[in-house]
Amino acid sequence: MVVVSRPDPRRAAQSAALSSAMAGAVDLSALKARSEAAARQQTAARPGAPAPAPSAGSTVGNVVDVTEATFQTDVLERSTQVPVIVDLWATWCEPCKQLSPVLERLAAASGGAWILAKVDVDANPRIAQAFGVQSIPMVVAVVAGQPVDAFQGALPEPQVKQWITALLDALRERMPAIAEGERRAAEAGGEEPAEEPEDERFTAAEDALEQGDYAAADAAYQAILDAEPGNEMARAAQAQVRFLARAESADPSSIAKADSAPDDVDAQLAAADAEVAMDRAEAAFQRLVNTVARTFDEDRERVRVHLVGLFELFPTDDPRVAKSRRALGRALF
Repeated sequence: MVVVSRPDPRRAAQSAALSSAMAGAVDLSALKARSEAAARQQTAARPGAPAPAPSAGSTVGNVVDVTEATFQTDVLERSTQVPVIVDLWATWCEPCKQLSPVLERLAAASGGAWILAKVDVDANPRIAQAFGVQSIPMVVAVVAGQPVDAFQGALPEPQVKQWITALLDALRERMPAIAEGERRAAEAGGEEPAEEPEDERFTAAEDALEQGDYAAADAAYQAILDAEPGNEMARAAQAQVRFLARAESADPSSIAKADSAPDDVDAQLAAADAEVAMDRAEAAFQRLVNTVARTFDEDRERVRVHLVGLFELFPTDDPRVAKSRRALGRALF
């Protein structure tokens, strides 16, 4: 059997939540002001000296190491010409060690169609704070000085490429430098990694999902699991599909209803779905852990299964999931 790396189905909900959070909610003006102030101080300290270079960070090809002092020139100013993809990482982060080399390799082969800006969050906490970083690796696309899309976690290379391609496709007409960089990359003759063969079973499920046919997508993933019970990718995808189907009818008012009726199991499940859809996963997890603790028999099992299903929407190393799994264990035993 050919093993195929499919896009992580959990990314859909996470990316949507991140993108929503980026839209108007991330203010980079404070970082811009700090960068400008640092440049003025450097010039004042050396009267008569030439203006500092655009970047004080180390640059290799289309990859630049960014600091709080260079954020203005390396990210905000460059993003007026081409997208700047910000890689927020740390030396202790194992998933970062998987993702960063992928981003660096793709940036080096891009011909300058986009720039990779690497930010060590430990050394530059204000940048991490500005982007609202809760876990790393976190990758944010900045265009014209504003974040426009993002994802979290160490995605496989084909999925990273897919995300970057979609970003460039959406911006190519507005940013001519993208096409210029792509021409340079083509002239350099760099070979892209070979595409992995498509698994038609996953393709059928994804097509159904794109058409909004959640039942068909669910059935397609179930067929994969019937043939391969250990296929974790299909299991995670099915959990995502089932959540998306429920999330379409999620009502924020269900949270207040559940708060006023703590013994109503259906209300608690609906409220948890609404909270996850609103990017309040930790609150949703705690709600269901509390419900497990005060229910019994079939009701308890319903809540446990629902909670485990919500866990599957997130990376296994998400600290909120790990914390809530421990809390669930205490509630059960």
